[in-house]
Amino acid sequence: MDQDIATYIPEAAQSQIHELLDDNDLHIIVKKARKTRHGDYRKLKNGGYQITVNNSLNPCRFLVTLLHEIAHYHAYQFYGNGIQPHGREWKQMFQNIMLPFLRPDVFPNAILPLLAKYIKNPKATTDSDIHLSLALKSLDPPNNKIYIFDVKPGSTFIASNGKIYKKGNKRRTRYECVAIDSGRIYAFNPNAEVELMDA
Repeated sequence: MDQDIATYIPEAAQSQIHELLDDNDLHIIVKKARKTRHGDYRKLKNGGYQITVNNSLNPCRFLVTLLHEIAHYHAYQFYGNGIQPHGREWKQMFQNIMLPFLRPDVFPNAILPLLAKYIKNPKATTDSDIHLSLALKSLDPPNNKIYIFDVKPGSTFIASNGKIYKKGNKRRTRYECVAIDSGRIYAFNPNAEVELMDA
């Protein structure tokens, strides 16, 4: 591994993680926060493999993201390159890798049942599970941001991309918001964190 990730994950998970990462061809890189992803996995041109995870994540979210990416690596190693990135093979691998970590010495008791439910049919990102995403975010240090579902309709806010939007109506699971600079409509997940501009 390129970096010691022990400081980024819960202490009780460290020995198991090092066992999962015991491969000289797999490199772990901790990166500065990215707005569009928590982490990623890819095969390198030199034949090696790389996982990156954002350094801004709290230990529990970091661990879930890391295990998500490790599951990609093991799924491709076991099933080959012809599988879908988040298809049946990845889901099964993620379940198998994640299960041993579902313990109260690794995750808070309030998060364990949400994780157990999530891994029954995991999606491409934990952000698609609103309840799990909010529970994981509750472990973050306090900041001046709020969730978009708490923003009043018609209020303006600054999104993670730095642009200003006005909140509109909810359509099924997402909120329609208008970009102030272009007038275009964008859909926001209810658990998106934004900075409120007016009351």
